[in-house]
Amino acid sequence: MKGRGSSEMCVMEKKRMVFLFIAAVLLSLYIGLEIYGRYSMTGIASWYDKRFLGEKTASGELLDPEKLTAAHRRLDLGILVKVTNMKNNRAVIVKINDRGPYIPGRIIDLSKAAARELDMLEDGLTSVCLEIIKSE
Repeated sequence: MKGRGSSEMCVMEKKRMVFLFIAAVLLSLYIGLEIYGRYSMTGIASWYDKRFLGEKTASGELLDPEKLTAAHRRLDLGILVKVTNMKNNRAVIVKINDRGPYIPGRIIDLSKAAARELDMLEDGLTSVCLEIIKSE
């Protein structure tokens, strides 16, 4: 009996370790850790509404819809990101100067100028790929 109990404990410990490893991998992918020095993420982009015009962003800048800027929940403020519209392959480089979006399923909020460059003003939402270009 004693040997059987310790064997079951080993199996449970192995299952726990596998679970923790998988959880760590998934968490690192979710929070966008750089792997091999490259960050890339796909998801849904939206663009800022004019109701936020002139408000301060998280970086302290005033929101200007005609600048190529964006909001991201976790990327460092000031970082430059290439945003590619997956529907038409148009791309733009934006500076992260704010936090958001806070709507589930969206990964970036773009300024109106950036949305125009991506040809997504009419749709409002589009599938995008993000790639870090450089930090300021």
